[in-house]
Amino acid sequence: MGPWGWLALASLLLAGLLAVSGRLPWRWRRRLGRLGFWLLLLLLFLYTVFPFYWAVVSSLRTGSALFSTELWPRDPAWDNYLSIFREQPFARNTLNSVLVAVSTVAVSLALSVAAAYALGRVSFRGRMPLLFTILAVSMFPQIAVLSGMFELVRAFGLYNRLGSLTLSYLVFTLPFSVWVLTSFMRELPKELEEAAIVDGARPLVLVLRIFLPLMAPAMVTTGLLAFIAAWNEFLFALTFTLSTEQRTVPVAIALISGASAYELPWGNIMAASVVVTLPLILLVLIFQRRIVAGLTAGAVKG
Repeated sequence: MGPWGWLALASLLLAGLLAVSGRLPWRWRRRLGRLGFWLLLLLLFLYTVFPFYWAVVSSLRTGSALFSTELWPRDPAWDNYLSIFREQPFARNTLNSVLVAVSTVAVSLALSVAAAYALGRVSFRGRMPLLFTILAVSMFPQIAVLSGMFELVRAFGLYNRLGSLTLSYLVFTLPFSVWVLTSFMRELPKELEEAAIVDGARPLVLVLRIFLPLMAPAMVTTGLLAFIAAWNEFLFALTFTLSTEQRTVPVAIALISGASAYELPWGNIMAASVVVTLPLILLVLIFQRRIVAGLTAGAVKG
């Protein structure tokens, strides 16, 4: 029985436990409830982890072995990981992705903090319409703004340069960042701001020395989500870059080719996918506490 067969069997078992639980004593119903809870967690774990596990397994296979259903290859093809760096400038593509994602996060957070202070702490006419306009920008699909962004990139002379990606990625990272940080900024105690103003603090000092340290959890969460969005973006990267040396990893993976036009090297593609996924997993594991704190920050007033 394959892994999906076991998953279906566990689902049927969980459904059967829920069906008979109403006819049993309370003590047994409690035990079955715990068992059902752990089975549900197991199902969620398999559902989320199995695709990545299968990508790792597929990255260690070549040729006809890719069609095997073994849970682990008998003769792992570790050479797939070496070939993606030998046959194309994959290291350069990875560096491009890092530079673009980091620069996008830096610019997005810098502009978002300033906008959050203005929208969250300063009262002026048209504040809410402006905030909803920023949110509306993020609702447009990428293909709808592609032609306009291309004209803008060409006008600035950024075509086939990494700066074009940083500029275009702000279209979908900036609105989200502004909304999250504005919501967090509104919940910060007004007494801190008033005390700083009495001491003669200017708006820039308020943002940098008072609010910025308090906004660290929200900024980590927002920055990580912006980093993931920039790291995985494909359409803008495919459109605004031309040479192999300027491509980012999603485009580089999509353009991996085999020895002939009829061969698709799934082993190399899966190996490249695993390589570019591991940094994201490490970032989430390192900052998981701050991510949870940032997601729940501002949810409860006081």
